[in-house]
Amino acid sequence: MNIVNEIKEALAVLSIPEKAKFFPKFFKTGKGEYGEGDLFLGVTVPDQRSVAKEYYSQTSFTDLSALLSSEYHEHRLTALLMLVLQFEKTKDENVKSEIIAFYLDHLKYVNNWDLVDSSCYKILGRYCFEYQKEEVLRKLSASEEMWYKRIAVVGTMHYIKKGFFNLTKEFVTQNLNHTHDLMHKANGWMLREMGQKNKQELILYLSIYYKQMPRTCLRYAIEKLDEPLRQDYLKGRV
Repeated sequence: MNIVNEIKEALAVLSIPEKAKFFPKFFKTGKGEYGEGDLFLGVTVPDQRSVAKEYYSQTSFTDLSALLSSEYHEHRLTALLMLVLQFEKTKDENVKSEIIAFYLDHLKYVNNWDLVDSSCYKILGRYCFEYQKEEVLRKLSASEEMWYKRIAVVGTMHYIKKGFFNLTKEFVTQNLNHTHDLMHKANGWMLREMGQKNKQELILYLSIYYKQMPRTCLRYAIEKLDEPLRQDYLKGRV
């Protein structure tokens, strides 16, 4: 546990009291974006990345598990950033499989938008794409748990970057009418990324579904479209 304590101390040194007070308000603690019990040290993401870069090669799965189970957000995010680095740096397929198994076994700790968006497509999405394991993402998308659904749809970011859009459209459509605004944001974000890669794919999808979209999802999806087309969608003139 020495390395765990060392990482915690490194983060504590970098903590900023003003940010520790500000982060709960910014992240809307207790309103669905973070849990009621989440605590914050007030460490910036660049500083957490620096700590992760320094320690990732020294940490075991046991160390990462201890950090992920912490009540402090920065401990959990730094653990995931180290896991991402371990996944990106290794060329050993067995190690990659072990990382994926660890990630899936610890999904209960990946329970806010910052943790999801910082890790899922860089680890799980990339793995599923490279090894054709779409069924893993499909199982998460079909789950009743909102964070699992968000992990699934954001996990398709790697597919989008490679020019494959069907899985993204499948998950967005499946969860288009979800009750939580965070799913609407995730769905719209992935549609926007798809449009950045291939505008016609987005236009075609919107032609079928845009009138059914929650306002938040639509607003995110069309954010990068040129005017007046963006306003036409917002005002229902398309």
